[in-house]
Amino acid sequence: MTVKQLWFGLMLSFLICFAASGIGAFSTTSQIDGWYATLNRPSYAPPNWIFGPLWTILYAMMAVAAWLVWKQEGFWKAAAPLGIFAVQLILNVIWSVLFFGLQNPGIALIEIILLWMAIFATIILFARRSMPAGILLVPYLLWVSFASVLNYGFWSLNP
Repeated sequence: MTVKQLWFGLMLSFLICFAASGIGAFSTTSQIDGWYATLNRPSYAPPNWIFGPLWTILYAMMAVAAWLVWKQEGFWKAAAPLGIFAVQLILNVIWSVLFFGLQNPGIALIEIILLWMAIFATIILFARRSMPAGILLVPYLLWVSFASVLNYGFWSLNP
């Protein structure tokens, strides 16, 4: 691959990941001071200001991880891991829509379990092709693990 192709691939990876981020943020930001602010919060819920910077870092790490896998084998040879990556990205967006947009922590709790499994599968498939790519997704899995517990807390405190 040429340097130009590598840069294009990296920029495309960032564009795709941050497009998903934008869609999720659209569902989220309108509710932070509205419905979400009225919920009973678990004692372990972090302050709202942490989410933006944290998700920005996680989406950047996702973009680099996907790019590393693409760079290693090209799109067609890496279609399976990149396909699972796309599935987890879509599930990530859907969670925001379910939790914030539809204001349904119960359904979001079920969906986040699917998201967690898709991230785990992505890590395994990515690590087989590029260990750094797999490692870059571990903080994302850890955050979604915590987010699952947090989602459960919101669901249980707000029947």
